[in-house]
Amino acid sequence: MQPRPRLASSAIVEREGRFLLVRRRNPPAADLYAFPGGRAEPGETPEETAIRELFEETGLLGREPRLFETVELLPEDGRPESHFLLSVFRVEASAETEAVADDDALEAGWYLPEEIALLPVPESVRACVERLVSIGEAG
Repeated sequence: MQPRPRLASSAIVEREGRFLLVRRRNPPAADLYAFPGGRAEPGETPEETAIRELFEETGLLGREPRLFETVELLPEDGRPESHFLLSVFRVEASAETEAVADDDALEAGWYLPEEIALLPVPESVRACVERLVSIGEAG
């Protein structure tokens, strides 16, 4: 029997057509740019995970998480602990608060969709940004 995937969440925060990305410090996505996010803690809902990870990695206080997509991330290395079910949320955050990289994030920044297309990002991030642009929610 296959072990169940681990739960994780990420937060899409958009300001004036730019999306907040962090550069990851640790595997499995070390040195890739991604939406702030990470593994769920015991007893946490996916929404709570997204809000907590956003705060831990950027200092932004998120609110009103709305599920945007759920993605199964299969392990590229074959290790079951690298298998995740990722809940991706659109999250509101105060425009007055500056995002500062912390915790697992080496840096944090705001990127236009065309800039994200040129960055090393996980395929799940690329697919979410393309979907946001195609449905007209970017900008």
